[in-house]
Amino acid sequence: MPPDIPLLALKDVDTFYGPVQVHFGLNLTVAPGEIVCLLGGNASGKSTTMKVILGLLEPKAGEVSWEGRSWKGVATPSRIRQGLASVPEARRLFGEMTVGENLLMGAYVRSDRAEVLKDREEILDLFPQLRERFGQAAGTLSGGEQQMVALARALMGRPQLICMDEPTMGLSPLWVEKIWDLVGEINRRGTAFFLVEQNAHLALELAHRGYVLQNGHLVLEGTAADLRDDPRIRDAYLGADQMGGI
Repeated sequence: MPPDIPLLALKDVDTFYGPVQVHFGLNLTVAPGEIVCLLGGNASGKSTTMKVILGLLEPKAGEVSWEGRSWKGVATPSRIRQGLASVPEARRLFGEMTVGENLLMGAYVRSDRAEVLKDREEILDLFPQLRERFGQAAGTLSGGEQQMVALARALMGRPQLICMDEPTMGLSPLWVEKIWDLVGEINRRGTAFFLVEQNAHLALELAHRGYVLQNGHLVLEGTAADLRDDPRIRDAYLGADQMGGI
């Protein structure tokens, strides 16, 4: 793939729920190996952006493309096969299945069984706590452990890009640090991330670039450092508690 073509691109995207317009000419990109965060207030269109990327909602206008090829009409399983993975909000694990079984579900689009099992061992090396919980029902784990399972499950598909929706919601500061360390390590190994995150301070510490949505309009974009220093971001999202509602 030529270096100037992004891995993922949304161009002039308009999205509707019935008569209600959610996105107005949305443009964003994620380059190979990049961490990009999306910030914005409640009802700004963040979660809808994730649905559009995953193919769960088709935009009324504009285009979603992968490595320069349009994804119009491409169903979610096909997007997964091409290198996309998701860590959804609230994790969405199969609670009665074991940790090991949940990991295998992340490879459901793959047919290379031997390689799948090899990848699972390598992922368990990265997540040693999950090796200890391998035979335990996922629904009995703590919230932080479940988020680890969701991230490890996403890796089982050998993705180029992992989309994470509110990955730190409901987690203790200790678990947030652990998950963020894992995201950083996985990124250093070459996997790109697109993060929708409620904690702007954390997101901009980890991301390379960021976008800010307001009522479906893209109002700011730039490097994470530039956004951290932007007074509009500091006033709106990085107040005294640095945890405000994005």
